[in-house]
Amino acid sequence: MNDQQDLFDGDQAVAEKRKRDWPTKDLSGGSGGGLPPYFAPLEDEPRDALPLGRYASTQYLQYAVATVKDRALPRLADGQKPVQGRILYAMWENGIRAGAKRTKSAAVVGDVLGKYHPHGDASVYDALVRQAQDWTLRYPLIDGEGNFGSRDGDDPAAYRYTEARLTKFAEVLLAEVDQGTVDFVPNYDGTRTEPKVLPARLPVVLLNGASGIAVGMATEIPSHNLNEVVRAAIALIRNPELDVKGLMQHLPGPDFPGGAQIITPPEELRQAYETGRGTIRVRARWSIERLARGQWQVVVHELPPGTSARKVLEEIEAITNPQPKPGKKSLAPEQVREKQLMLSMLDRARDESDRMHPVRLVFEPKTSRIDETEFVNLLLAKTSLETNVSMNLTMVGLDGRPSTKSLKQVLTEWLEFRLATVTRRTQHRLAQVLDRVHVLEGRMIVLLNVDKVIRIIRNSDDPKTDLIKAFKLTERQAEDILEIRLRQLAKLEHIKVEKELEELRRERQALEKVLASRRALESLVIKELEADAKTYGDARRTVIEATEKAVVTAPVIDEPVTVIFSRNGWVRSRQGWEVDPSGLTFKEGDSLAALIKCRTVDPVVFLDSNGRAYTVRAAELPPARGDGVPASSLVEVQGGGRILQCVAGRPETKVLVAGSGGYGFVSTIGDMVSNRRAGREFMTLEAGETPLAPFLFEDAPGNYVAALSERGRLLLFSIAEMKRLARGRGVIVMGLEAGEKLAAVAVSDQQALAVTGIAPRSGKEKTLTLSGSKLAHYAGHRARMGRRLPERLRMPLGLQVPARPAAGDAR
Repeated sequence: MNDQQDLFDGDQAVAEKRKRDWPTKDLSGGSGGGLPPYFAPLEDEPRDALPLGRYASTQYLQYAVATVKDRALPRLADGQKPVQGRILYAMWENGIRAGAKRTKSAAVVGDVLGKYHPHGDASVYDALVRQAQDWTLRYPLIDGEGNFGSRDGDDPAAYRYTEARLTKFAEVLLAEVDQGTVDFVPNYDGTRTEPKVLPARLPVVLLNGASGIAVGMATEIPSHNLNEVVRAAIALIRNPELDVKGLMQHLPGPDFPGGAQIITPPEELRQAYETGRGTIRVRARWSIERLARGQWQVVVHELPPGTSARKVLEEIEAITNPQPKPGKKSLAPEQVREKQLMLSMLDRARDESDRMHPVRLVFEPKTSRIDETEFVNLLLAKTSLETNVSMNLTMVGLDGRPSTKSLKQVLTEWLEFRLATVTRRTQHRLAQVLDRVHVLEGRMIVLLNVDKVIRIIRNSDDPKTDLIKAFKLTERQAEDILEIRLRQLAKLEHIKVEKELEELRRERQALEKVLASRRALESLVIKELEADAKTYGDARRTVIEATEKAVVTAPVIDEPVTVIFSRNGWVRSRQGWEVDPSGLTFKEGDSLAALIKCRTVDPVVFLDSNGRAYTVRAAELPPARGDGVPASSLVEVQGGGRILQCVAGRPETKVLVAGSGGYGFVSTIGDMVSNRRAGREFMTLEAGETPLAPFLFEDAPGNYVAALSERGRLLLFSIAEMKRLARGRGVIVMGLEAGEKLAAVAVSDQQALAVTGIAPRSGKEKTLTLSGSKLAHYAGHRARMGRRLPERLRMPLGLQVPARPAAGDAR
């Protein structure tokens, strides 16, 4: 792995190590060490005898590394991809800066291609255009004149028509480039040098974000507010132990160029910043405009990133004028329902955006009597007015290797870079100050001995050597004296030199103080960050206000329905409660797991193998014709989980849940419900555990819990001993032997209980009914081991009770 990572190092020593250590002759992958044989170097191999697979693999690896480092991923230090950094440096070098006259984009592109970036002109111009779009970058780096595209995705004009120059903000990246802050490397043909990275005074990688797809990895970094990023960076300097939660007190979330509203809960944002990966739910912002005679309309004035007015209107057109799906001759029922719903509420939609109103998308309802909230929810749920934005903080770090970093890692590493550049800038300036002091000290000698100096120069054959001997000067001082003009020997010049010397000596002390103290260096960085924040900072544009995802709630007739759930996780529904299990068919290898009586307005909750709960409405389940659909197709199953259990009923209905590890708790169906397709965390399970079938019950005097282990032990105890939780792991339901698992749980107030299992002789399913003293034999307290069932029942399968609650579980 380390050898593979060395590919991302540009150091010559690493290249030499690679030549020494990687196998060149051993094609077996044995003792040669290093990478697998197909990734071995090719230097010593006869090119006409290489296997095609090995050659292609090696070349593709080199291509992949070049794509990652030199094209697709931004650098953490300056937030730029190589082509972007070269464009900015070329413009800076040519004086095309803020305040200067704009230059034709064609000239800029040609200069970049000729000097630094020998690739296609389209890639350079595309990068230049993106850096000028204020709806793409939070803080644009190029000031463009002409058609640079639009929010709707219109192409920019050709580069022979547009003009560009750097913005004032670009100085944050380039102002210190000639002050010894960064290393310079030869360009592609060795005729000139270019900076390895730009000496960014601010963490631009967070400010403007980035987007790119490389080989085997991608990046999606959202933009952030400058003032908030600076506050977070300063807080981290003052307290390096600060965690992501602490940083988010200063930097609560992304700040997109187009504004909009982030509705993701703060906890999910924190998890995304801690892992470097996540999804942010972003919603457009709108207002209700009141018109004459009680009419009103919705006006959208801020859109999520990646969404345009044209895209939204196209989505509405696709809903109101749908086309059959590929391979189908008619519209799907869902398409018909969406069309009817949209046409029943929306009268007109139009784009009124102009120069004064960059975004103005107007939606008129069919009638003013339509509920405003329902109307807006329809638009949000069915279009890109509400969408997910990915976060993937993958970038090329200071070590030259790409990786996904947390928010703290990004800021910590960038602060290391900034402290290093300020140190180098200070050292560079100190060297200049010392050199100037040295020269001026020589001049002071001249000004105090003008006549003698003139005499030596007039009469000497080698005035430089004689001056050095006469006044104990250095060669540098002697050279400077010989270049002095006579008018600089005036008395006024003496005063100017003394004043400059005094200023330089004070500056030298300040510079040496910075270099001698880490605290002084950090204070200087903080001071400069605050100054840049004051110069370039602005107010936050994106509102962060957590709320639930928009959903369209169509009217549902309250009627009885039976949910049919199979052992392989397929689900369907049938009207009414009179369902004959023997008349149901399933796919080969599948069978009935549960018949659940509920109502169409009730939530149906699925539990996956990770203990996560997902919710759909009973009315949304497919009809019982056929085999139904996989429950996983109705929700967004997380973390590779599998749907294992299903339960339905009124939100207030109580439910006993337990895991195969022996832990459980009492909850309600309402606690399990989530309005998000991705569900919610409900049961905490250890590795190897799975959720058991939840058991619905109603409060009744004498309720007891029945717990059955897979080795045939049964335990009964009072329901009062169970803990009531909204989610979690719960308490021990039943003590288990090593390697044993809990098989089923139930709640009853009846003096009878049925246990189903496999008969040892016949191998058929058998039911054992316990009542009276036989049932009391298994009574005890929670967390006890229980008692073993009679030998005539092997492999217990489940528990049955004589009565069920009205919305209960008819397993």
